[in-house]
Amino acid sequence: MNSLIEFVIDPLRFPFMIRGFLAAVMVGSVCAVVGAFVVLRGMAFLGDALSHSILPGLAVGYLSSGGATTSLFWWGLGTAILASLGIGMITRQARIKEDTAIGIVFASMFALGIALISSTRSYSVDLAHFLFGHILGVATTDLWLIGGFGGLVIITILALYKEFVTVAFDATHAATLRLPVTMLNYLLFVLMAIAIVVSLQTVGVALMLAMLVTPAATALLITRRLLAMMGLAALIGVVSGVIGLYLSYYMNIASGAAIVLVATGFFLLAFLFAPRRGWIWQLSLHSHN
Repeated sequence: MNSLIEFVIDPLRFPFMIRGFLAAVMVGSVCAVVGAFVVLRGMAFLGDALSHSILPGLAVGYLSSGGATTSLFWWGLGTAILASLGIGMITRQARIKEDTAIGIVFASMFALGIALISSTRSYSVDLAHFLFGHILGVATTDLWLIGGFGGLVIITILALYKEFVTVAFDATHAATLRLPVTMLNYLLFVLMAIAIVVSLQTVGVALMLAMLVTPAATALLITRRLLAMMGLAALIGVVSGVIGLYLSYYMNIASGAAIVLVATGFFLLAFLFAPRRGWIWQLSLHSHN
């Protein structure tokens, strides 16, 4: 019993670990709530594009401030919002399919970000932090930014829950109800952009999509009620963050990768054993029939 208590408490002796746990809890819950709509609407490619499109903003923030995380946050946020609105405008005005517009913005922005970062001589370590996260470097000011903007995302989704649900399941019906479908779509894009930026230090650009999609997809295998799905996805995201940080601490592996692998482990368990939808459950039904 004492060894278990020591196992749990030991990482908490370090302030940077406590800040890391707080960041993981907030990011896990925010990404999961937004991710519920990402999964339901099949917007995973858009989420991936947005996560990579913030790289130019991160590069400019890094070059202009010497790597200050607050500057990276604001530049990343601005770039993500511009990219999300740009995708929507290209799709709407040029009559290009959404996946084509996403591909254009994704590739060009990511290439621009790499070009800017590679212009500095010592970019390799910093690029690794951008791509794979640096949760143990989260400062108190970063926690306030994550908490403030993450809370804004969740409050907005809850306040406009019925409208977002109507647009997600039947955009044509939403238009007949005189709901501002285009504005709601743009708003959801912006909320995705904010969720991606607050996740930056936790899992990085390369792994960010997993925090948006994996907990929500896991919850979808277990429940079909949207509110329950959001709550369960948030719980999975939070638990994945906490367990991933413990694994990172004791096994000396990258924290962002550990968090994503734990979330993937939960998905595999649901994929195999979820009631009525799990693979094992389906096999047992077929064998009885």
